Amino acid sequence: MNAILTELGVPGELQAFFQVTDLVFSYGPDSEYFDKDFHRIPATSNVWMAGNDLTREVVITYSAMEAIAYLTLNKHRYSRIDTLAFVAVGNLPHDGQLQWMRSAWLKKKYTLVFGNGLLGRLADIKVAAGLADRRVRLYWNSPNIRIETENSHHEFAMDNLSLNVFEKAFGIRSGIRTHKPIRFDTFLDQLKHNGKQ
Repeated sequence: MNAILTELGVPGELQAFFQVTDLVFSYGPDSEYFDKDFHRIPATSNVWMAGNDLTREVVITYSAMEAIAYLTLNKHRYSRIDTLAFVAVGNLPHDGQLQWMRSAWLKKKYTLVFGNGLLGRLADIKVAAGLADRRVRLYWNSPNIRIETENSHHEFAMDNLSLNVFEKAFGIRSGIRTHKPIRFDTFLDQLKHNGKQ
């Protein structure tokens, strides 16, 4: 077991599920590093994975540590964690990652776990569209966000933008869920806050 994760409140069962020894997570040639004082997440075209390849549900996050925090805080939602797969895409979701997931896990249930901030909501849109085989381009057009697909575009106020708003505007029904913490930007922020109490 890892002392830092234990201090944060991650049970041994979940540390074993994620096969954590040190806090370096491999994305192929790139790695994510976590310690008490820093967290480095790569921008990569590869993914980090944990869990069951023959899964019913795939949870997609931006980092391995967010996956660990999410399951630690939401284990009560899952009667069997052995039916889950976790994938981290790094700081910037890449079209190749989404194409690979789409082909590797046809007709699986997806849950997106990105932050509450604007970048997390944009990641929700990029990943959900990619999994639905729709390419989107995102542009900052101050004070709005412009989103383009192959045959249309819309502009959205930053504060009102969400996956649901995007899907309604473009007539897409992905069926992909998002899960966000209530009072924190990320589940990792919540886990760190809970660990200090």
